[in-house]
Amino acid sequence: MAYWRRNARQMEAAAGGVAAAPALAPAAKPPKRSPTRMMRQYDLVERVRAYNPDTDEDLLNRAYVYAMVAHGEQTRASGDPYFTHPLEVAAILTDLKLDDATIVAALLHDTIEDTEATRTEIDQIFGHEIGALVEGLTKLKRLELVSREAKQAENLRKLLLAVANDVRVLLVKLADRLHNMRTLEFVPPASRRRIAEETIDIYAPLAGRMGMHEMREELEDLSFRELDPEAYAVVNGRLSGLADRNRNLIGEIEAQLTANLTKNGIAAGVIGRRKRPFSIWTKMERKSVGFEQLSDIFGFRVIVGTVEDCYRALGIVHTVWPVVPGRFKDYISTPKQNDYRSIHTTVIGPGNQRVELQIRTENMDRIAEYGIAAHAFYKEGVGSPTEMLNRESNAFAWLRHTIEVLAESANPEEFLEHTKLELFHDQVFCFTPKGKLIALPRKANVIDFAYAVHTDVGNSAVGCKINGKFSPLSSELQNGDEVEVLTSRAQSAPPSAWESLAVTGKARAAIRRATRAAVRDQYAGLGRRIVERLFMRAKIAYDDDKLKGALPRLARTSIEDVMAAVGRGEMKASNVARAMYPDYKEERLGAFGAKKDGAAKPKSAEGPAKAAIPIRGINSDLPVKFAPNGGAVPGDRIVGIVTPGEGITIYPIQSPALKDFEDMPERWLDVRWDVDESTPQRFPARLFVQNVNEPGSLAQIATVIAEHDGNIDNISMSRRSPDFTELTIDLEVYDLKHLSAIIAQLRAKAVVAKVERVNG
Repeated sequence: MAYWRRNARQMEAAAGGVAAAPALAPAAKPPKRSPTRMMRQYDLVERVRAYNPDTDEDLLNRAYVYAMVAHGEQTRASGDPYFTHPLEVAAILTDLKLDDATIVAALLHDTIEDTEATRTEIDQIFGHEIGALVEGLTKLKRLELVSREAKQAENLRKLLLAVANDVRVLLVKLADRLHNMRTLEFVPPASRRRIAEETIDIYAPLAGRMGMHEMREELEDLSFRELDPEAYAVVNGRLSGLADRNRNLIGEIEAQLTANLTKNGIAAGVIGRRKRPFSIWTKMERKSVGFEQLSDIFGFRVIVGTVEDCYRALGIVHTVWPVVPGRFKDYISTPKQNDYRSIHTTVIGPGNQRVELQIRTENMDRIAEYGIAAHAFYKEGVGSPTEMLNRESNAFAWLRHTIEVLAESANPEEFLEHTKLELFHDQVFCFTPKGKLIALPRKANVIDFAYAVHTDVGNSAVGCKINGKFSPLSSELQNGDEVEVLTSRAQSAPPSAWESLAVTGKARAAIRRATRAAVRDQYAGLGRRIVERLFMRAKIAYDDDKLKGALPRLARTSIEDVMAAVGRGEMKASNVARAMYPDYKEERLGAFGAKKDGAAKPKSAEGPAKAAIPIRGINSDLPVKFAPNGGAVPGDRIVGIVTPGEGITIYPIQSPALKDFEDMPERWLDVRWDVDESTPQRFPARLFVQNVNEPGSLAQIATVIAEHDGNIDNISMSRRSPDFTELTIDLEVYDLKHLSAIIAQLRAKAVVAKVERVNG
């Protein structure tokens, strides 16, 4: 989904710790900032007491002092005391209203790893439960010592296995990552990008699967800000501007919603909020739309008392405002796998503005924001957090079941591969034949896959195999597919039609660039041939260096721009010659006239063969097409007509259509066939056939063409008399000899009265 992904390694970034390594002195001078205010013991205790009056104050105080002494004079990259980090992690967890053991584990989570503290000592002072939590977090960091090849897979395996034993390991780990992301500016640039990629690839989706949407969104936004600061700044600025312009409208919608619900006896809280920058950006990427085309940037939550009130509120809203079809979803009757429950609908509200609504109860809202952390771990009589979540949380039950299945994987890499297939439900994960993992959005096809591997692979793709079977390039991919992209050096640019088939923005942009570049190269190639031909006939020397000096007089910045302009017909070759040689005088050489019967003939002798532009077919490096009403085939004497912006149209010398260009000698080109007999191509031709109107006559004609290796493109029929039918057949043949053989065989058929070649 993320457009900055470059390879599977980023998707394989697992649970390695990213806290700035403690040091006696920062390695580099940090940005100027005011010192962080350190939370005091009583502040921490009061934060916990606010939601848990029965908190163990002594335990919290002892953990605070122990961690502060253990970290001592250590500092973070920002210059702050290192102890501020575990304090902030603990503060994040108090916002989630977690139990004492989790808060203490947050305070101590770096002590075994980064200080002289030991697991035995922590067990003795704080108990086995807290010691196990701290050890579970510490093991993840120690894995940095294993080989690089298996490190990421082992990190993810250890994280999930630790979470299976106690979900609070995950909550501390996510809070740890969130604070590290909030202070990412003080980390060296190379590490910042790695940490941000790791966060958006692993931690943010994992938080989402656990239903912790508030944390997931902040992790995504912080990663987005680091990975693409320009895009973040643009989207954030547009959102702020839109919020300022619509401040009154948002208040009006909130007031109208509240009034309508109150009038109908429903007590509800209505909260308007704008979507996050990363959410907006990914929607723009996914739908390939601009910011102005997004209609649901602002959403409104309607919080009511009961499930029944949710449906009553829905009815009232739909009665007051028109519904946008296809935008209704009921996650109350069918909750998401992460326990999310809510009713979604979109209506046309005040000011003809689309209004996205989420209707839910207070409990649903709490779970929607905090996920598994919304369950009251600190209450007595609920059992261990793991036992409680097994009873109450579908999200955690899914995670436990997934881990049990994945734990049977034969090796760490296999574990990682299978975990991703389960964890990232909003993406499709496919593999190259060498096992490289490619992440794509849902509904992506092989074209998207090819460009995700490499732009050159996409540009040269001609076919594919999915799980060993030949398939169309437009095939939609499924999780776990192995995709082999078949390429050809003969294809340097993709068909322009691929742009409408591609799903990802990267693929569409690459296709547009490649097709534009291919067309430009064709025009530049044609322009160069035209210029060189003129110089050869004028018997003056052409040199790129001399043209480079004349670029200002032609108002172009490069030689390629000049040649492309000549090829497109925007600039005359004589203008190029005059810019290089001011005393050059244009002569009309090689102009063509027309015979009285309509067929063209040269007015003057053609130049030497090497002065003529070689024509290889429609797939050549020149923008070439053939006469629309009859084509041309090798063996014909041909001429080219330049059409500005379209390239060269090839006509047989006997074509009556050339009469239309007799007064435009500057558009005529000397061309010649340059066909490689080792790689035969087909060329367009047209036949007029008059045949006897009897059953089977068309079949006989088609059989003759097929038996002689001709390919029929199109047939049109008309009947001038009851006994005869006239056919116009567009077909493809290799050359004039091939066409003549087909004509001869058709004339030999009894059902054929007349056969003629049509010269367009």
